[in-house]
Amino acid sequence: MATLVNYDEFPQIIRDFANYKTVIQNCSVRTVEEYMLDLRTFFRYTLAKERGIAPDSDGFDEIDIRMIDADYVRKITPDHIYDFLMYAGTVRGNMWSAKSRKLSALRAFFKFLVTKKHLLEENPTADIESPKPKKALPKFLSVDECRALLAAIANDTDSKTRVRDWCIVTLFLNCGMRVSELCGISLTDIDPELRSLRVLGKGNKERMIYLNEACASALHDYLLVRAQNLKDNKNEKALFLSTHGRDQRISVKTVQFIVNKYLTAAGLEARHYSVHKLRHTAATLMYQSGKVDIRVLKDILGHEQLNTTQIYTHVSDAGMEAAMAANPLADVKRPKGFNPDETNDKEK
Repeated sequence: MATLVNYDEFPQIIRDFANYKTVIQNCSVRTVEEYMLDLRTFFRYTLAKERGIAPDSDGFDEIDIRMIDADYVRKITPDHIYDFLMYAGTVRGNMWSAKSRKLSALRAFFKFLVTKKHLLEENPTADIESPKPKKALPKFLSVDECRALLAAIANDTDSKTRVRDWCIVTLFLNCGMRVSELCGISLTDIDPELRSLRVLGKGNKERMIYLNEACASALHDYLLVRAQNLKDNKNEKALFLSTHGRDQRISVKTVQFIVNKYLTAAGLEARHYSVHKLRHTAATLMYQSGKVDIRVLKDILGHEQLNTTQIYTHVSDAGMEAAMAANPLADVKRPKGFNPDETNDKEK
């Protein structure tokens, strides 16, 4: 995986934090590097304010933060952080999730300086609340739209990767895994009888995903094709392979391209669907079936907290209509002769 940062461009105090998150807390490389990028943006912002550099100017991205040290971070106050979050939203166009991630990076960094390095006595982020999310229901495909998406793959007879792509989309629609989890699957993660597979989720946490008949069938067919295509290299352990070199693990970008291609072919791109919307689809359809408990769904999706999963407890329009129709008073209508207009006429 390509790295996002050059550690030499960061001050020692941030590198110490990155090493702690990686070695002691066992955070993934990508998570740690995203923290570092958010910290770089924050300190570029504070330095820009001090030096009179416009945060939206070309010179902002050239600000060197290697001078940041313990004396500098001791001067950071909650006001600096509130100003930064305002800048993130108004100038950088960050939504609540991106602002929350930046605040999480700052919280973790200053907590490290207080409790581990003992360089600060107080954490300036301690009393700052996370930005509140916009309450919106997740977008998901209906059952008919899922069938249309799969049909688009089945009908693409010119594609040399049709069996692979069918397997990828089938796993998304049935298992609700993240795209990074799918790309990370290796042959050794799959049960020989195709009953389950292991994925590595957020925070390097492994979980087991059990496979239904559709997933097992799709995997069986793909593994046969994969074996035929790898006659010259049988040592590659990645499950899904790229066509740009048959010994390479498929990338997230390639999977996104595949899904968008078939969403378009199925006439669904106008609905702004994406790879992640397929995860929402699997979760929503499982819950709406009425056969999956919310706590079981939490484990299937690999959520840390139950409240993250509860967004899928929303009821579809059809479900609300059925609930209204099921009311025992739904067929009670006004009696004959109880027309308000008729009553008014008689009273006159």
